[in-house]
Amino acid sequence: MNALTVVVVALAGGVGSALRYLVDNAVPARVRARFPWGTALVNLTGSFALGIVTGLMSRGAPTLWGEAVAIGVLGGYTTFSTASIETVRLALDRRAWSAALNGVGILIACVALALVGYVAAA
Repeated sequence: MNALTVVVVALAGGVGSALRYLVDNAVPARVRARFPWGTALVNLTGSFALGIVTGLMSRGAPTLWGEAVAIGVLGGYTTFSTASIETVRLALDRRAWSAALNGVGILIACVALALVGYVAAA
């Protein structure tokens, strides 16, 4: 690891975080639901994209750009901690099915999408 990699990943992380903010705030305006669809969409699309990037890197894609996208952009874009707290909030609101869907269902779907992306790109 060198200083250039750290700077590129940090800047890419800022891009990913800003993109997450935009997507996460755009979804509730379009989908009137009490389920955290914005965070779900971010994590589902981010998992799929990370699978693709990782698959491409396994074939020899350039490391610096792969790290910038995988760790920086997609690391900043996806958000396990927000999904976790939203699951807790759903459970505390006694919305057991929504909490289970968000906590377990989205996790399973994210892993499946990461696998699909990886296989498609590798």
